[in-house]
Amino acid sequence: MASLTLKNIHKSFGNTAVLSGIDLAVEDGEFAVIVGPSGCGKSTLLRTVAGLEDIDAGTITIGEKDVTRLPPSKRGIAMVFQSYALYPHMTVYENMSFGMKIAGAPAGEIDQAVRAAADTLGLTALLDRKPKELSGGQRQRAAIGRATVRRPSIFLFDEPLSNLDASLRVKMRHEFARLHDTLETTMVYVTHDQVEAMTLADRIVVLKDGRIEQTGSPHELYNHPVNRFVAGFIGSPAMNFLAGSVVESRSDNIIVRLKSGATIQVPARSRELSPDSLVTLGIRPEHVSTEGNHNFVKTEVMLVEPLGSHSYVYLDTPDTDEPLIFRGSGNFRATKGDRLTVSISADHCHLFENDGKVLR
Repeated sequence: MASLTLKNIHKSFGNTAVLSGIDLAVEDGEFAVIVGPSGCGKSTLLRTVAGLEDIDAGTITIGEKDVTRLPPSKRGIAMVFQSYALYPHMTVYENMSFGMKIAGAPAGEIDQAVRAAADTLGLTALLDRKPKELSGGQRQRAAIGRATVRRPSIFLFDEPLSNLDASLRVKMRHEFARLHDTLETTMVYVTHDQVEAMTLADRIVVLKDGRIEQTGSPHELYNHPVNRFVAGFIGSPAMNFLAGSVVESRSDNIIVRLKSGATIQVPARSRELSPDSLVTLGIRPEHVSTEGNHNFVKTEVMLVEPLGSHSYVYLDTPDTDEPLIFRGSGNFRATKGDRLTVSISADHCHLFENDGKVLR
């Protein structure tokens, strides 16, 4: 096992800056997940750690070793790709043993390592099969097994579940969590799926336009986002955002008037706001209710999504450009066009300044 430290990493392709001053420390044995929208630089960042892309500036340290200019084979890493990258003419056993064979390891050591990894990943009965005879999940486990037998200091995963169907992705998430607990190895995992990030990560790194917006535990990012981008990216469905302006900033609360004229009282922040300051109020769907007794907003039902244990209700209101979403009970009933007054939980409101930064 080993820690990973990135200092001031810069990477450009031509005149396009892809990574702009990345500073990140991943602790020994930590499961770190890098998330962000397409084109934010997350896969490029992973490839620089692997040595598949040269950086323009900065340093990469694995453990106590500066690996910035070392080739991939000298970095002590193993990378699992989205496409599995298995040799189609080789069996699972041959794929898993290939790296050790090339490195000149003794046959007995290779066999022991392959069978131990196969046992951990539930591949023992599949060792004689070729990739075309495997399901998508089995191929992914074979690719992980090939990486595991090398006993790397760090595992790198580049969107490994994106080719799988929804039910298999859920199963494989459990496999990754179990694998991390078993191997206790440092893992860095890239995905665009924030559900994967929330369920797998010890720590999430949110990337946007080649810069880190926020790092922290899933709980911290969900409940205490530092800006509107993180608040909107983490959570499914996303946080609701309502535009408004400050009416009054008191010692105990702030009164915000929304576009519709409705007023919302939220607990005071550490910094007072001047009247007429433009703000955005953020509230998650589970903190919007039809049973509250304050902070009312009048809406019209657009759509109800019944999901069994709960329903998501999409509401039309002039206070937001997107539908206002609230999470109702599984037996919630309404039809399009129904008028509905909802209440916003004051204790769970987030306030964002005009530049998107959160007001604590």
